[in-house]
Amino acid sequence: MTVSYVKKLSSTLLDAITDKDPMVQEQVCGALCSLGEAQPGETLCACEEYLRQHDKLAHPYRAAVLRAMETVLNCHISELDKDTASTIILLASSEMTKTKELVYDWQQAASSVLVAVGKRFINRVMEEMLSRFQPGVLPHCFVVQTLASLSVSNVFGMVPFLPSILSTMLPMLGMAKQDTMRVVFCSALQHFSEGTLEYLANLDQAPDPTVRRDAFATDIFSAYDILFHHWLQSREAKLRLAVVEALGPMTHLLPSERLEEQLPKLLPGILALYKKHAEAFYVSKSLGQILEAAVSVGSRTLEAQLDALLASLHVQICVPVASSSPLVMSNQKEVLRCFTVLACSSPDRLLAFLLPRLDTSNERIRVGTLQIVRHVINSAAAQMEVKKPFILSSMRLPLLDTNNKVKRAVVQVISAMAHHGYLEQPGGEAMIEYIVQQCALPPEQEPEKPGPDSEDLATDSVQAVCIRTLYLVSTTVDRMSNVLWPYLLEFLIPMRFTRALTPLCRSLVHLAQKRQEAGADAFLIQYDTHVNLPSPYAITTRLLVVSSNPYLGDGRGAASLRLLNVLHCNIHPLLGQRWETTIPLLLGYLDEYTEETLPQKEWEEKLLMFLRDTLAIVSDNTWICQLSLEMCKQLPCYNGMPQEKNFLYKCIGTTLGAASSKEVVRKHLQELLETARYQEEAEREGLACCFGICAISHLEDILAQLEDFVRSDVFRKSMGIFNIFKDRSENEVEKVKSALILCYGHVAARAPRELVLAKVESDILRNMFQYFNTKVLGIKVETKDPALKLCLIQSTCMVSQAICSGAHASSFHFSRKADLVAQMMEFIKAEPPDCLKTPIRKKAMLTCTYLVNLEPALEEQVRANMIRGCLNSVMTLLPEPEGEDGGCQESLYLDTMHALEDLLTSLLQRNMTPQGLQVMVEHLSPWIKSPRGHERARALSLSACLLRYFLEHLRVSALVPFHNLGLLIGLFSPRCADLWPATRQESVGCVYSLLYLQLGYEGFSRDYRDDVAERLLTLKDGLVNPDPTILFHTCNSIAQIIAKRLPPDQLISFLLTMFEGLGDPDKNCSRAATVMINCLLQERGGTLLEKVPEIVSVLRSKLQETQGEHVLPAAQHSIYLLASQHCAAVVSSLLGSPLPFDSHTCTLWRALAVEPSLATRVLELLLEKISKDVPFKESRAFLLGSAPDRVATLLPLSATCALYEVVSAPASGPAVHELYPQLFVALLLRVSCTMGVQLPRNLQARERRGTSPAPFTRNLEPCSSAVDALRVVLLRGGSEDVVQCMELEGGWELLRASAGHEEGTTRLARAMAQCVGPRLPQVMKALVCAHSSAYEIQRVTCTAFLAELLNNNVVNDLMLLESLMDNLAARQKDKCASVRRLVLRGLANLASGSPDKVRARGPQLLTAMINGLDDGDDPQSLVALEAMTGLARLLHLVEPWDLRSVLLHVAIRIRPFFDSEKMEFRAASIHLFGHLNKACHGACEDVFLEQVIGGLVPLLLHLQDPQAPVASACRFALRMCGPNLECEELSTTFQKHLQEGRGLHFGEFLNTTCKHLTYHFPDLLGRLVSTNLFYFKSSWEDVRAAAPMFTGFLVLHAEPEHRPQVDLDQLILALQLLLKDPAPMVRTRAAEALGRLVKFA
Repeated sequence: MTVSYVKKLSSTLLDAITDKDPMVQEQVCGALCSLGEAQPGETLCACEEYLRQHDKLAHPYRAAVLRAMETVLNCHISELDKDTASTIILLASSEMTKTKELVYDWQQAASSVLVAVGKRFINRVMEEMLSRFQPGVLPHCFVVQTLASLSVSNVFGMVPFLPSILSTMLPMLGMAKQDTMRVVFCSALQHFSEGTLEYLANLDQAPDPTVRRDAFATDIFSAYDILFHHWLQSREAKLRLAVVEALGPMTHLLPSERLEEQLPKLLPGILALYKKHAEAFYVSKSLGQILEAAVSVGSRTLEAQLDALLASLHVQICVPVASSSPLVMSNQKEVLRCFTVLACSSPDRLLAFLLPRLDTSNERIRVGTLQIVRHVINSAAAQMEVKKPFILSSMRLPLLDTNNKVKRAVVQVISAMAHHGYLEQPGGEAMIEYIVQQCALPPEQEPEKPGPDSEDLATDSVQAVCIRTLYLVSTTVDRMSNVLWPYLLEFLIPMRFTRALTPLCRSLVHLAQKRQEAGADAFLIQYDTHVNLPSPYAITTRLLVVSSNPYLGDGRGAASLRLLNVLHCNIHPLLGQRWETTIPLLLGYLDEYTEETLPQKEWEEKLLMFLRDTLAIVSDNTWICQLSLEMCKQLPCYNGMPQEKNFLYKCIGTTLGAASSKEVVRKHLQELLETARYQEEAEREGLACCFGICAISHLEDILAQLEDFVRSDVFRKSMGIFNIFKDRSENEVEKVKSALILCYGHVAARAPRELVLAKVESDILRNMFQYFNTKVLGIKVETKDPALKLCLIQSTCMVSQAICSGAHASSFHFSRKADLVAQMMEFIKAEPPDCLKTPIRKKAMLTCTYLVNLEPALEEQVRANMIRGCLNSVMTLLPEPEGEDGGCQESLYLDTMHALEDLLTSLLQRNMTPQGLQVMVEHLSPWIKSPRGHERARALSLSACLLRYFLEHLRVSALVPFHNLGLLIGLFSPRCADLWPATRQESVGCVYSLLYLQLGYEGFSRDYRDDVAERLLTLKDGLVNPDPTILFHTCNSIAQIIAKRLPPDQLISFLLTMFEGLGDPDKNCSRAATVMINCLLQERGGTLLEKVPEIVSVLRSKLQETQGEHVLPAAQHSIYLLASQHCAAVVSSLLGSPLPFDSHTCTLWRALAVEPSLATRVLELLLEKISKDVPFKESRAFLLGSAPDRVATLLPLSATCALYEVVSAPASGPAVHELYPQLFVALLLRVSCTMGVQLPRNLQARERRGTSPAPFTRNLEPCSSAVDALRVVLLRGGSEDVVQCMELEGGWELLRASAGHEEGTTRLARAMAQCVGPRLPQVMKALVCAHSSAYEIQRVTCTAFLAELLNNNVVNDLMLLESLMDNLAARQKDKCASVRRLVLRGLANLASGSPDKVRARGPQLLTAMINGLDDGDDPQSLVALEAMTGLARLLHLVEPWDLRSVLLHVAIRIRPFFDSEKMEFRAASIHLFGHLNKACHGACEDVFLEQVIGGLVPLLLHLQDPQAPVASACRFALRMCGPNLECEELSTTFQKHLQEGRGLHFGEFLNTTCKHLTYHFPDLLGRLVSTNLFYFKSSWEDVRAAAPMFTGFLVLHAEPEHRPQVDLDQLILALQLLLKDPAPMVRTRAAEALGRLVKFA
């Protein structure tokens, strides 16, 4: 190839550079770069020539060409010759300076070309640049810009030119009048200075090591003079910033004396710019460079500028930051760098400036100053060492600031101080206290969004920052260990530091462990030298109490216990070994739970056990008394913390219980009673717990102390007669009484039982009721305080429980029992009947439960009143209380119900006889039958509980009848169908218990298990489902069990009770009663026959009523009896019912299937009705020319609906099995001939009006009713698998739709062949008879069904193959194209159904398929499509000889379909082509090989077909073509990349394929390229884009000697046309292909 060809390619690409699409333009540039990779010189020349010749080309496109040239130059600068470099330099220089106006993209691209060339040819570039940089003439601004860029990209090449450039430039500075030009000069001076500084810093590598700073000083100073004194005063902000950026590096090149001379003017000038520019970064950066230069020369004049400098820099730090942009953050860093320079040079002046500003109240100033202080502490540590006291003292006012931003800044300063030894100085403790104070901040004081100027901690709260700081200082700063230990212990006790306990404990644990490692002496706390430290008793109390709420404050419980563990030596010397085992167990317990799941009572009990264990180990009364004193002292501290205070009371009780000094105990108890806050419920409870725990060891002292308190002035003073009439005083007195009553209850519950019995009535109860009953002038006044009631009930309950649990409870005569019961019932009756707000009911009933078990026994009337009162109080409560405290209400309700259960159980226990049980059930019976569901549910739950208890405790000494069994079972069994699931479950439990009670009374042992009764438990699952069918089926099973176990003498009472249940307000229960009655009558058959007429008469009358569903089972039985005698008449009569059938009629139809022989007769009659009449009649349409409407005939439609109902009954199974083939074929043909058939007009009107009498009527649409009937026939005929397959595949919907009927029939046949093969002979026999039907659609249906049967080997196994093939072959000439197409499908199905039979019938099958390919009577070619699909399936099974004769004919016949507009034809033809190749493996004739080669290009291109099936077919076909091409590499590539399911990287695959094609088939290059050219005009965009890509890869891998095969002119012309394609992707690929053509260059 000649150079002119590369130019031609370049020219073609360059002509496309003007494309509007950015992606295409980018690809064109990429193609140019590809050309440049192969032929850099020629490409660069072509670009240069193009730009030179197209002088009018718009500048954006000129810039694109220049950028491509820059890319080539950067990669191949070493290959560039001098002449080309000179040409390019001239072009770029010309492009850059062609216009004086500023066109940035274009001129920058030209400048970049010059810079790229300058990396190697610096002298030539400089020669050109200097020619345009003449003295006295203002140069183009991009000439100066280029010089600046060269000074950065080629430092060593440019710096030697700088003296002459600077000398030429200096006069120009005065000539530059435009700001744009001045900005460029400033940029150049900046880069010249930076380049010079880099050169001087690397003199050892420089080509001229003699260069000195002095050589530039004079010129730089002259430039500095102009920039600073003239240009810096400009109004243009960009120019001022450019001057500032330049001045920074320029000051490093100024002579020392000149810099010293200029500083008094320079620094104020720079600082003044802060007021003029929002983006201060450039000013700060330049200022930092100037300060470094001044310090480096030891400037003395800097001192005079310090005040102004510090003030301006301080403002920059304090200014509010509007955003977190990089420039803003960088400015902060540069300003702080300036402060570092000043701190190192003038630390005294700096601190004198900063520290007073910490006293200001302005937030910004204080935060900014603190930031600077922190930075200086870190960056100038040596200079600040002697200034520590001053800095510490200046922090006094910032520590008092409440602003969160200031707080964060203070914490950061303190953190820096800790690392540099400040906190070891006097005043450091205040800093530590400040950190701890912030750790204790309440969460609500934290802002949602902290300020943006708090640096890296901006997203954290002050508390979080301080917690992290405290821990880091404690653990990572070694020098802080002596400062923090033991000082941090001082913060444990004060309540204001409570929220800081967790971080405090963690830090103290770490510090203590370090001390322990250092030795015991270092660890022991010297209290004489640390007088402010809390005592061991205070620490123990504090840590133990806060551990009671362990997950609060980020897990303070675990932290406190760990600290307690490490402090054991300082608490008491004997505790170490014991605590090392017990505390880890407590910590492990906490790890097992979370805040939501922790059992609080168990946890507190474990802590109290730990305390008791500790007291036992110490066993020192003095120590214990000191601990109890400290606990009492801390008690007021926990006001407002009820949980912790309650626990502290328990701790006090535990500690006092361990004390041996009675005086100390009495004294502390007296103080507790006098100082308690009785208004708070938690405090009353805590005080009572304290007294109760203490009573374990000091019962006498406790009782005496309580009575002493009542007699004391403190109590009497609050009970004066005048105070009673004051609401507030009365309320206070009631609370004191509540607490005292509660104390007595806890004392009774905790004290030793043998001591309590003697004190119960004489002391405890007497005092309790004395405090409860108030008398005014001798008149008893009823209390209104519910808390006082609750305390009395709770204490009475505890007393009763204590008596019951004593060893002598049975012999104890409780004389006040009746009074207490009466009092409790008064409380219960006084509660509101419809809501549950207090636990009074629960606790009162619980008290009664314990009282019932005590002697003497209650009178019968008292017992009855108690039961009625409690039931009335609880049963009427409304369900599911709503409100914010719904969870608490639900818990209260459950507890109340359990209390009622316990009470009733305890009452039943007193009379364990059938009569006693009957009495309890009689009380519950009204609630069991209640119209309100929640009341029934509660009553059944209670009944089940009582029956279980009765059964578990049954003791039968003699065989006696259970006389009320039938009555009880009749009461409970209908509830098995209750609307409430809980009621259903409980009712089964009741029946279960009753049956076992009967067995018990019959003499069976308690552990006997009856198989019949046990079945009840398995039926419970059926009651969970609310489906009525399942419920009543379960009820029927329950009734069968009852019938088997109910004694004969109980049958009448059971039936009477059940008949009463028919009127139950719950309809479900009424229906269940009917089901159970019928079941019982059926099981006990003797009475059934006698009463059938009466029962049928009664239940039929119920059918005429609106609400009578529960009588339908009886009506079904009646109809069965009638039909047994008059079958034909019943069927005819029912068929006369109006359509659609109502629910009663449907039910009656289903009743006819009860007996198999009757069902068979009914079905035969209905089949006769279906086939007797025509399926539809045609009515003339209203519009002339339109097709007539088809209207269904009434009798077959009614018969179809009736058949559905009959077969729906499970009992119809035997009849359906007997008539299976007739039913199946009749209904399938009924489906086919009713598609699109309309209802008669009278039925259409009824459907539109919606006048159907029943709510559950079926769809009357003729085809849908036939499909439904066919489906239910299959189900009832044992073909559930067929129905399931059809449902999973959507077959039923397809079957009833005209468009999908064929596919639906096919899926039905497939399912039948797979699942019910033995039935096929009879089915096929019936279908063959209909194959010649006059209805075309029925012929199509028969053909589709029979064709699919050949797809399964079952026809071969059943010896049906021959007859089936002959029957299908006979329909090849059918006038219906659909039938002919389905015949071909059936013949092809032989390949999968009976592949071993294909070889013998090969010629016949191939002939049929080829005839199908040539079928001319089908304008849509669907028969040909079926033939192609069938051939693909058959080819690999026929004899090779039979195939060889038709191979070429088939290949030629299907080739036009490759590019069909229809996706199905493309996919099928390509797939068949693949199978033709597969069949020829190893024996491919040259004639067919020609077809293979001719198909390669379309197959490869259609891999990009927009339709996935076509692309998939191409994958398969190419994999099959591979072996026939006799190229192993190509075949391997196809196999590797084209596997199904694997992602295809088309470009990579096509590249590899083209490489192998051009290597192994070089002579095909021209043919492949020309075939690709055909697809340049494809209608599919993806294929059109793939064709030039294919061509490009072919050219890329072709050898140059094969170039003559390709008509390059034609190819380039075609690609040029593609570059104008409307699709950007096509243009992109065309440009890419043009880039590949460089191969032939």
